[in-house]
Amino acid sequence: MICAMILAAGESRRMGTPKLLLPFKGKTMIETLVDEVLRSKSDKTMVVLGAEKEKIERIISRLPVAIVVNTRYEEGMLSSIQAGFEALPDEVDAVLVCLGDQPLIPFFVLDRLIEAYKDTKKGIIIPVYKKSRGHPILIDIKYKPEIKRISPDIGLRALVHDQSQDVMEVEVDAPQILKDIDKPEDYMRALKKKEEA
Repeated sequence: MICAMILAAGESRRMGTPKLLLPFKGKTMIETLVDEVLRSKSDKTMVVLGAEKEKIERIISRLPVAIVVNTRYEEGMLSSIQAGFEALPDEVDAVLVCLGDQPLIPFFVLDRLIEAYKDTKKGIIIPVYKKSRGHPILIDIKYKPEIKRISPDIGLRALVHDQSQDVMEVEVDAPQILKDIDKPEDYMRALKKKEEA
């Protein structure tokens, strides 16, 4: 079973307002991403919440997703990944770690990563656009103990570096994998891209 884990616990400090609740494609940013993830070949979708958890949960409650609350969200993104991995059901084989602030990620990117994982059995699958690595990243469940031990100030980079022999890069025709929305100008650019699409 492949689980898509959407990280949606951040405090949006650089945006100055809860960014996942901002309007996007006639919905909110988080709904746009969840809807796209649900179109993919992943078997289960989990959303990790922290800051603004009540507001976000209210908005996505109509969607078929599992909610996990990260009580340590102020410690950063790795704490959300760790909380999500701890909450995974036993039957999960691999996890697609998706960033909540990448609402333009197309579902076919997730499908390419899932296909590469099933075809190669590599433990870490990373999408690449024009030689640059992006997100989401697929991680085999065998790395759960290692993820639990990673230092928050290093993050997933440590896993990717330490297990470089088990990493596979997958070329995708999707520049969106390199762009997240942190600041107001990122948001305005993404809205413009959305209108052009």
